[in-house]
Amino acid sequence: MTRFLCNFATNNKSTNMKRFIIFTIAAVLCQIAIMAQPKAEFKAVTHDFGTIKESKGTVKHTFEFKNTGDKPLVIVDAVASCGCTRPSYTAKPIKPGKKGKVEVTFSPVGRAGTFRKTIKVKTNCPDKVSTLTITGTIIPKSREK
Repeated sequence: MTRFLCNFATNNKSTNMKRFIIFTIAAVLCQIAIMAQPKAEFKAVTHDFGTIKESKGTVKHTFEFKNTGDKPLVIVDAVASCGCTRPSYTAKPIKPGKKGKVEVTFSPVGRAGTFRKTIKVKTNCPDKVSTLTITGTIIPKSREK
């Protein structure tokens, strides 16, 4: 151990410079690897259905997004805040620059008044979770004209 420390302390400047350059290159490569990430950029994260009639049945909206990162984006899961809301999504990886979608189906049956439902979209992005929101007002069958 002492021999190593003595050799390290007495090494010439060119060896120290080589070590510095190698360390710097390694640090830069690590930084580049960290920066290379997928990123989901949604056109909109909210949608208002407005006033809908219960008797009309389910309504749908598609949330579109683009992978603005430089690695493929994968949707791991999409979970709704309520059983009346069902999300479906692009299952295959979305390449950088390409678009994907999350389609949300909402059933107003048995509900009346205003609603606000959220969908948590889990991805392989650094942010990991995006929250989408749907809102509206349901006119019950008893009040429809």
